[in-house]
Amino acid sequence: MATFDRLRPDWLTEPGSDRFDASRPGYAEAMAAHRLAVEAGEPGYLDPEAGLFVMTAVSLRDRGWCCDCGCRHCPYLR
Repeated sequence: MATFDRLRPDWLTEPGSDRFDASRPGYAEAMAAHRLAVEAGEPGYLDPEAGLFVMTAVSLRDRGWCCDCGCRHCPYLR
């Protein structure tokens, strides 16, 4: 378990580019699903391309620590 205490400045609106590149197919749809999940207070959303559950940046922030597993929406500075 890695501990990071600082949030990235764009933690809520942008995933880490090393984790989810904007040129990837389905990026816009996934980011829209993320935004809707955050607005609804949901812990995550289903990735439109893969159908896998992805935790939102808010859920990851609320957990209070980085698991260092490469989460798409990890809010912490590395």
